[in-house]
Amino acid sequence: MDKVGHGETDSRSSTPAPSTPEEVRVLLSEAERLLAAARALAADDAAARAGVQRALSALRARSARADLAAIPVARLKDVTDGRLRLGTLEQAGYATVLDILDATPYALQLLPGIGARTAAQVHAAAGQIARAAEETVAVRIDVDRRDAETTALLIALHRLVTAGPDLPRAGRAARAAQEELGALLPAAQPARSRLRMLLAGRDGRRRAREAAAGVAGVLAAAAASGTPLLLNQASVDLLRPQASDIEAWADFELRPPEYYNLLAEIAALEPDRVAAEGFLPDVISARVRAQELDDVHRRVSLRGYQAFGARFALAQRRVILGDEMGLGKTVQAIAAIAHLWAGGARHFLVACPASVLINWMREIESRSTLKAYRLHGPDRGAALAEWVRGGGVAVTTIDSLHRLPTTGEVTLSMLVVDEAHYVKNPATRRSQAVAEWCARTDRVLFMTGTPMENRVEEFRNLVGHLRPDMVPGVRGSDAAAGAQAFRRAVAPVYLRRNQEDVLTELPDLVMVDEWEEFSPADLAAYRAAVAEGNFMAMRRAAYAVPRTSAKLQRVLELVEEAAGNGLKVVVFSYFRDVVSAVHQALDGRAYGPISGGLSVTARQRIVDAFGAARGHAVLLSQIQAGGLGLNLQAASVVVICEPQVKPTMESQAAGRAHRMGQTRKVQVHRLLTADSVDQRMLDILRAKARIFDTYARHSDLAESTPDAIDISEQTLARQIVAEEQRRLALAPGTPPPEDAGAGQPPEGPGRVTRTCR
Repeated sequence: MDKVGHGETDSRSSTPAPSTPEEVRVLLSEAERLLAAARALAADDAAARAGVQRALSALRARSARADLAAIPVARLKDVTDGRLRLGTLEQAGYATVLDILDATPYALQLLPGIGARTAAQVHAAAGQIARAAEETVAVRIDVDRRDAETTALLIALHRLVTAGPDLPRAGRAARAAQEELGALLPAAQPARSRLRMLLAGRDGRRRAREAAAGVAGVLAAAAASGTPLLLNQASVDLLRPQASDIEAWADFELRPPEYYNLLAEIAALEPDRVAAEGFLPDVISARVRAQELDDVHRRVSLRGYQAFGARFALAQRRVILGDEMGLGKTVQAIAAIAHLWAGGARHFLVACPASVLINWMREIESRSTLKAYRLHGPDRGAALAEWVRGGGVAVTTIDSLHRLPTTGEVTLSMLVVDEAHYVKNPATRRSQAVAEWCARTDRVLFMTGTPMENRVEEFRNLVGHLRPDMVPGVRGSDAAAGAQAFRRAVAPVYLRRNQEDVLTELPDLVMVDEWEEFSPADLAAYRAAVAEGNFMAMRRAAYAVPRTSAKLQRVLELVEEAAGNGLKVVVFSYFRDVVSAVHQALDGRAYGPISGGLSVTARQRIVDAFGAARGHAVLLSQIQAGGLGLNLQAASVVVICEPQVKPTMESQAAGRAHRMGQTRKVQVHRLLTADSVDQRMLDILRAKARIFDTYARHSDLAESTPDAIDISEQTLARQIVAEEQRRLALAPGTPPPEDAGAGQPPEGPGRVTRTCR
């Protein structure tokens, strides 16, 4: 049972019991206030969730009507074991179940041969089918279809989402307070006065004193954990004024995962349990489900399959988390780390490719209360000393792991290796360094989105780091029997879920912002472009030196992961030289590029060949050439190499893949560089988009002129160039410092963060 103050030091054992009736009255009054606050929060939370349920029911009912309109009236026989004669209904024009549902029993019994009893049975049968349809209808939130029912659902969810990640913890504290104080307060009441104690008898007095002492302990623990403030703040958040439709939609587009997580919880939209648990054997699944998962130090809610993944890492101790791209492996790792921190563990280490190092830093500090330390770069020595002294999560690159000094002062509680397929070759230095750290760490979590059943030998090598005893049992014949058979065979060490198995209610289009860092060489090119006032050169400076380009490295990673999952990819850029750089980096293994100089026939020939290719393939295109007029529904991953001056150009490009005929969810990855022209463009365009949403989103003018959201390129360029020149203290024509690009980072560039929207 959760206790008030769960996760904090329990102060009850040292709390003195009140000794006088006056002290008891003060104590019990304080306890009654806490109990009232707990009950108020529970009521506010229940009311907010009931609002979501009502909105959800309305949305499901509307969605189900379309299904009912396609069900012939003859299906009513299935519900009534064929007892109904439906010929009269069909002759009267009642062709579908929806027709029956929209009629009244009285209207039905007016038909020749239909009595009151038959009319009631027919209408009840239609209602039974309608309820079944509502229970099974898919729940989708489509930003391009802002109907009244979906808007009402988002407004209802907004109240709970904006209450923040502390709301679940406040709810548990409220339930614990009600349970504990609800039992203790009645028993403690005689201690309020000497007369009542006298009349209570010996046993009554003893029970009253014990109950009062218990109340004192509960209040002390609640005070130590900040429960009163937690409860009051949560209630205030739940009672804020209802959001407007524009505010709710804007917030949803900013952080859709929070809405979907909450919706899945309230609407019981979680996927099939067996699929969500990676088809593990029952004995392992049961052990994982029994594993506790403390969320005191976590700042994000988890989907059911994500919580299971974190529990799997904790229960099995040394594992590979192989979820398909887009399922939140990083969040699952952070959840496991936060649980261990709550239990007293203090030192954790993440080793990852340089391209995701900054992403890990930001994710740790935004998704948990833990501090992250960057053990890479010029300040790594100071960061290492601080990490050793205070604990937290150290983040370094796989390639520099061998240089990280070990110290007897630190007992490592968990090692996380991201993109673990990079250490598949045991002969490499990076793999040997990982092996050494694994050997002295009790808990190890490898993460990779590449399906291991397609690479059995690589999998054997990874298992060798974690569970050498299992290596002889990893057989190619298990993989040959299919993905599920393979996963069951290696279940003690491997968990993988696919998008189609666990994201059953997500929209068909998921937008992802990928933030990167400049490499030193690219930063030098960027500063030079800013000094020259060259807006176009600023926009493509992140690709100036392909060998060290963080954005280009991320393109290659996305392509590689898509290849591992057999997905087709389209890469868009405004600039021909950027498309060419991607083409060269892929060693020519791509269709295209499509550019403005190609005829329509030549473009279509390339698209047809791309679509006809079996399995994975990559198509390259300038966005202004391939973003219009071509159907690219063979692709399920879209990469936009830089933000566009006209947001409509991005949406049109994404729409080439996300259209009728697409059978998989489409992921659109937009690559951005922090503290650069990219960030300035988004700030300006988002401000304009908010104004547009407020005044014109639903007007006929807005619908007929999508370019209304766009902004003059010349105006945007002038503003951004001036801002960047001021920020970097570069007057027009100022050359960059001589050492701006000196030296190359030993492990290449780094990526900042990925934000789903």
